[in-house]
Amino acid sequence: MKAQIKIKWLDGADTDIALPKHETVQAAGADVRANFALDLRETGVTLDAGARALIPAGFAIEIPAGFEVQVRPRSGLALKYGISLVNTPGTIDADYRGPVGILLINHGTAPFHVTHGERIAQLVVAPVVQGDYQLSDVLDNTVRGAGGFGSTGTV
Repeated sequence: MKAQIKIKWLDGADTDIALPKHETVQAAGADVRANFALDLRETGVTLDAGARALIPAGFAIEIPAGFEVQVRPRSGLALKYGISLVNTPGTIDADYRGPVGILLINHGTAPFHVTHGERIAQLVVAPVVQGDYQLSDVLDNTVRGAGGFGSTGTV
């Protein structure tokens, strides 16, 4: 199943950087790359331990109605360096047309350098079902009830 996602380069973006791409035939996520403005292309950005930064992707997207694009961390960066996303997964709504940015955070113990063109996150297209929230004085009972945060056990 495929959904057509339109991409528009932003002014000043490096159009030689690859568009989001699925690296394997059955990959759920399409890798997205850092696309810095001209003044940061040579230097990139360094994230100290505990720091976060909004890294530009260099484009805006058009997502079809009924879908969202989730922004997720790359597992290799998370394992090797502790790099993740502040709000994972992030959501890009179908009606958003602004710049796409990746909100990275360094959970590692050493500084991490983000270079121009580096794969920094992945985009996953997902269908959206909107809830119809209605006020009620009574909720149906379940076996679990109000138990949460580990209440179902550890085994």
